[in-house]
Amino acid sequence: MISRFLPLPVRRLLGVKVITPPPAYQLLDQPGSLTALLAALDRVDEVFLDTEADNMYHYKTRVCLFQLLVDGEIFLVDVLAPGLNVAPLLKVLAKKHLVMHGSDFDLRLLHDLCGFRPASIFDTMLAAQLLGRQRIGLAGLLEEHFGVAVDKSGQKANWSQRPITPKLLNYAALDVWHLPALRDILKRDLKKHGRLDWLDQQCRAQIESGATGFAPATDIDWRIGRSERLRGAGLGVLHAIWHWRENQAQRLDTPPFKVCGNVLVLQIAEAADQGDSEASILERVNLGKRHDRLIGSLSAALREGLARDPKTLPRRPGRDPSHLSLSQAEVERQDRIKTDRDRVAEKLGIENTLIANRSQLAQIARAPEKIDNHLLPWQAALLRDEPSLKSRI
Repeated sequence: MISRFLPLPVRRLLGVKVITPPPAYQLLDQPGSLTALLAALDRVDEVFLDTEADNMYHYKTRVCLFQLLVDGEIFLVDVLAPGLNVAPLLKVLAKKHLVMHGSDFDLRLLHDLCGFRPASIFDTMLAAQLLGRQRIGLAGLLEEHFGVAVDKSGQKANWSQRPITPKLLNYAALDVWHLPALRDILKRDLKKHGRLDWLDQQCRAQIESGATGFAPATDIDWRIGRSERLRGAGLGVLHAIWHWRENQAQRLDTPPFKVCGNVLVLQIAEAADQGDSEASILERVNLGKRHDRLIGSLSAALREGLARDPKTLPRRPGRDPSHLSLSQAEVERQDRIKTDRDRVAEKLGIENTLIANRSQLAQIARAPEKIDNHLLPWQAALLRDEPSLKSRI
């Protein structure tokens, strides 16, 4: 307990976790309350931003809260507050340089909300990956660099509940409070290793991918997990049970996985494929607290699936010509490229998939001269002069 009385810098040096008091913030949840925030934004070019959503508690994910650090002040914007119009705020934010952590989900969510696309970003998670940090989550980085212990309970909280508890508001404020100092540390280290341009390229690519939003629903979304192994009645059952789950989740306004997990859905389909009877299959079904309310409709869906002719089900689209199987020579080339990639990644101290993932390796092996079509400039530069590609480009 002596560590409690040591100065803060010494405690951090000794690896003692620091429970920091929550920073002050302004909660904006009334019509017209954005005035102070918009005025603050006029004074800066850079904004530290995070969002909270309710993707674990409702069928359709909604943005619930914005956390912004602007010119040293924290603003928490209740996006769900009645009468609060956040459109003017997002219009201004689109013109600013944003510092975020793990921005992919946030950017997709904001794009689907209103077509939001930022001018530029600095993503501290991407920066940590490019530096080969073992812990890239925000909580881990704050503990590593500042000795700050973050309460992780907010990660699974229901952010759509109102009023938002003071505990959650404090958690939300901390998400942006340390971002300036964390950004400075990561930027310094990236510069030291000559990787600042790598991050810039990664962030630009993140903006582009975020501008596509989330993938729209298709008529083959029901083909989950090991569905390609199903051949007979199991396919019809999988189709029926998956759509039953979607309908129930929408009716209950809850995520589909809370109605019935993918593991159970596939177990039901596989049992049907093996010829098990309806009664035998239902004996193994456990829907938790909702069992009595849902078992009747599930039984009906199961019967519908068993009666369905698998040949009438929606089929997967034809294989993309660019994803045809590699020839033996191309497989061997892919293996050589992979060996070079792994050696380069180990030397740099980063994850090998940051340079090229499995799909990209296959595309490069098929057409080495098109490497720039599949990789960012910094990634391509690392592989271009390696033995597996030097003579092919």
